[in-house]
Amino acid sequence: MARKKRHEEHANHERWLVSYADFITLLFAFFVVMFASSQTDKGKAAQVSESVKRALEENQIASAMAGILGGTVGEKGVGNAMMRGPGGATKALPEAQAKDPRVAELLPSQMFLNHQLKEEIGAGKVVVHMGARGLVVSLQEAAFFPSGGSTVDEAAYTSLAKIAESIRLLPNPIRLEGHTDSVPIHNDRFASNWDLSAARAIAMLQLFTEHFELDKSKFSVAGYADVVPVESNATAEGRARNRRVDIVILNKAGLTEEPAGRK
Repeated sequence: MARKKRHEEHANHERWLVSYADFITLLFAFFVVMFASSQTDKGKAAQVSESVKRALEENQIASAMAGILGGTVGEKGVGNAMMRGPGGATKALPEAQAKDPRVAELLPSQMFLNHQLKEEIGAGKVVVHMGARGLVVSLQEAAFFPSGGSTVDEAAYTSLAKIAESIRLLPNPIRLEGHTDSVPIHNDRFASNWDLSAARAIAMLQLFTEHFELDKSKFSVAGYADVVPVESNATAEGRARNRRVDIVILNKAGLTEEPAGRK
């Protein structure tokens, strides 16, 4: 009886991605450790070390790579950039957005803030999103300022401390932008929404530079009144969303661009 010919095993040309992903993860950890070791500020070094440790334990670095590669390495998908990890699909950034260097620059900071501000985001006090100008952390008025006032609520200091520590570790410039709804204001202190929006941005600047002792040379402030809404001012919910202070961690392009409002 003639022997049956053995079929040649199909070569898996994508196995290199597994080793490559592990190599990049270890290389990232190595450079962060070297950076931390070179710092004279031991407190800052400890913060960096703890952040990296948390990221490694919670697989956040793998998630960042997933956003750039189009998924995590594991289960074979369609094409080299469509990889899915074990246990189901991994939600990744859109391909065009993941390849945008403006996004990649601040993606680790976005993941870190999403983790640190998980409770505030869930409660609707803070919105974190990536824009063309950089990473935007929107502070909703109701959680940080009294109605019609510019004094930061002390109850919000714990949340702002988390943001301050993230800013402290970044070299990027920061722009603090005050926004209001379209309802006119006129009281003993503020003649218009322009005054109110600028005053809130300045109050946040003073808090970050004086209370949290951040470098004031990194900051700039702007007041936009009601000209850059993110929602319609026709509803109470929309007006509430528009009353905010945006903390914009600027990328290179962000230094020359203005904020994008509701079309």
